[in-house]
Amino acid sequence: MPRYLIDVNLPSRLPIWQSEAFIHQREIDDEWTDEQIWDYAQANNLTVISKDSDFSHRILFHQPPPRIIHIKFGNMKMKPFRELIESIWQDVQKMSQTHKLVNIFKDRIEGIE
Repeated sequence: MPRYLIDVNLPSRLPIWQSEAFIHQREIDDEWTDEQIWDYAQANNLTVISKDSDFSHRILFHQPPPRIIHIKFGNMKMKPFRELIESIWQDVQKMSQTHKLVNIFKDRIEGIE
């Protein structure tokens, strides 16, 4: 079963993220650097969920990378954010199993192998 590390800049209380498969960075250390998050995810076989483009860039230069789910749309109110993530989450999870990077946009999902 895939496990996920949710970056500190994302909400932790989404209903679909309320299981043992999800760890929010605040539960570990909310002041970790991107490198510490990266290393922890890699060591613990976690997929990082973030809005931070640094993770998408790091994936190109660090092998083997942890898997990354990059939320690439601007800020939005919590209800529309939750509705969008919940409506596509199954597809995101499925794509994340075969792609090292999954980019989530408001109107589409893209996977990079």
